Amino acid sequence: AAAEPRPRLSPQRLRAAVHYAVCGLCQEVAEDKAVQFSKQSLAAIAELTFRQCETFARDLEMFARHAKRSTITTEDVKLLARRSNSLLKYITQKSEELASSNMEQKEKKKKSSASKGGRMHREEEAAVTESEDSNMA
Repeated sequence: AAAEPRPRLSPQRLRAAVHYAVCGLCQEVAEDKAVQFSKQSLAAIAELTFRQCETFARDLEMFARHAKRSTITTEDVKLLARRSNSLLKYITQKSEELASSNMEQKEKKKKSSASKGGRMHREEEAAVTESEDSNMA
């Protein structure tokens, strides 16, 4: 069964969530680097982040649409990150890790269902042998 889609946030709530996340990240940087951010700079960074995310979302949608797909794939994300070698390398690495993990999960499911199937097959054979034995008596 597919997971239910998350309810859409209003643009205001989404903008507020981005602002909250940006402020948290900036606070970590401030503590780590012993600097301070003014409220105006935090608001500007949050707004810039929000607008950049909107641009990324539109670009990803266009990449998928251009490929005649309705689903955004990791290849679309890699294309988006193509100008940043370090980001592209990171996304590629994470994508490969996820693909490898998914393959391992599928293999485990196959082995699990195969061992259950094998066990059922042996139980069925035993039942058939018992009924043949009782027929011969």
